[in-house]
Amino acid sequence: MDRKEIVMSIKKIKIISSIFVFLSTFLIHFVYNFFPNDLTSIFFPVNESVWEHMKMLLLGFLLTGILEYFLSNHFKVKMNNILFSSWLGGFLSIPIYLIIYLPVYYIIGEKMWWNILVMIITIILIEIIQTWIIKQKNNKILNIITVPLIIITYIIMGYLTFNPPHTHLFFDTNEEKYGINEYATVEPETHIYY
Repeated sequence: MDRKEIVMSIKKIKIISSIFVFLSTFLIHFVYNFFPNDLTSIFFPVNESVWEHMKMLLLGFLLTGILEYFLSNHFKVKMNNILFSSWLGGFLSIPIYLIIYLPVYYIIGEKMWWNILVMIITIILIEIIQTWIIKQKNNKILNIITVPLIIITYIIMGYLTFNPPHTHLFFDTNEEKYGINEYATVEPETHIYY
């Protein structure tokens, strides 16, 4: 009895990647709750603000890049610029998600179905962009500069976790706080959060 070989393609890898990003965001959401410290606060959401949830997509795409690297090597599928496409996908997922999500969020408020739908749309759009990038000629310089770009991105994420602007995007309405430990105060007469 002959065993059939698994035939893998870029399309199949990207479908696996899409599912992995989607599922990994749910795990990423809870890591800080189980391991609360300064290091995990940089990579994982520390509260329920819209901004903190952007860490889930960013890290989800970076982790998926590792999966894609191993799958492409194991199944001998030519995929170029995986590191760059992973960072760019994670980075672009933030504005794409916010552009789609925020207008409806400000009208209907927090709705789980809307969060999940926008996440799926964002993942599909990013996977299309990433597929185009990985089909391009391999660019070693692009992949080398990606490492500092990832570091800079997480320096910014860490800074915004510990020093968030006092805007609705960074405000956790459940715990009434900004960032990791800055609780809001309410002006009694105007009911405006500070």
